[in-house]
Amino acid sequence: MFPARKDHWYESHEGHRHRGLACAILTLGCVPPAAAESKPRFGDVQKALTTLAKNPGVVGAIGELHVDGKRVDGGTAGSRFLDGKGGKIPENARYRIGSQTKRMTATVALQLVEEDKLGLDDKLSDVLPIVAEQDLVERADEITIRQLIQHTSGIPDFLGIVDRFDFTTYYPPIDLVKKTRSLPRTGEPGKKFSYSSTNYVLLGMTIEELTDNPLAGEFERRIFDPLKMTRSYLTTKPPEGIKGPHGHGYARDADGKLRDMDRFNASYGVGAGGVVSTARDVSRFQRASDMGKLLPDDLQRVIDELPPGQQEPPPAERLCRAEPEIQARAGAAPGFLAATYTSPDGRVQFAVSTTLTVGTQEAVSILNQAAEAVVCPTK
Repeated sequence: MFPARKDHWYESHEGHRHRGLACAILTLGCVPPAAAESKPRFGDVQKALTTLAKNPGVVGAIGELHVDGKRVDGGTAGSRFLDGKGGKIPENARYRIGSQTKRMTATVALQLVEEDKLGLDDKLSDVLPIVAEQDLVERADEITIRQLIQHTSGIPDFLGIVDRFDFTTYYPPIDLVKKTRSLPRTGEPGKKFSYSSTNYVLLGMTIEELTDNPLAGEFERRIFDPLKMTRSYLTTKPPEGIKGPHGHGYARDADGKLRDMDRFNASYGVGAGGVVSTARDVSRFQRASDMGKLLPDDLQRVIDELPPGQQEPPPAERLCRAEPEIQARAGAAPGFLAATYTSPDGRVQFAVSTTLTVGTQEAVSILNQAAEAVVCPTK
């Protein structure tokens, strides 16, 4: 069995470019809740976040630890704005979860498969005829729903060519797909893993086509309402943003000036990264997903495994040596990095959000250190 599927995020590069970054599956050691003779031992969340926020480039951080569906610890560190301004971020504040949204989009698409409204081997040109009629996706008559979900379609990523500082222009999903038509394919359909948010834009369009309902409405009906994720929603158009007091992240423009990225263009999220949630809510989703409450096992494996013969994403970073493994499902964009560290059995979640002034690649290791301190403390 393929050990775990690599979830992803998107992040900024030098200049105005974005790309998908494969998020490592972190193998963190802790006492397995089901097998431990005594109560599992976890580290102090507030202490871990305080240490995290002392790192250069971290503006603020919030996080919560959930065990068996209950919050057992939480904390907040740093500030809402730069230079300690705005006070601390409320522990229950909403934040962007980035590409953790993709797992939700895949779940909804696979629920449609379970309902016989969609097939894993259905061709993109059949379920979304417009992409073939207008020649928006090369080889659309070969690309399948399974390949979109598993990032093996070979469709280029639109995030590499959009302006991260364009906060106001609304781009309908089909326009984002159009932007990729002139880019070279990344591989043959079904032959190579190549992360692309465009896959999930197309999945979102497919869901809307089949349900005759906005993707945000399907998220509410199929995920948010059943799981009582009362403070979560999907942003789809600017100027939709984060409701309530929350942390602000920053990125440098071409002149080196730090820009507040709080108005991040909601068009770029769609089904790929547009959900705003809380530590409590996203923990509920990851727990339900891992415990098989949203999909039958055979369809859940479509998300969690790559088919035999595929090139695997980058290897996992092993932080602790003991078992069980904890999977890091992460999402990011310029100014933030958020992750939910979850056990395969769904019993443990550590959900954390950081706001930044540095690129997310620079923040990955310190976020992992915070997770390690909480989930598998050495002392």
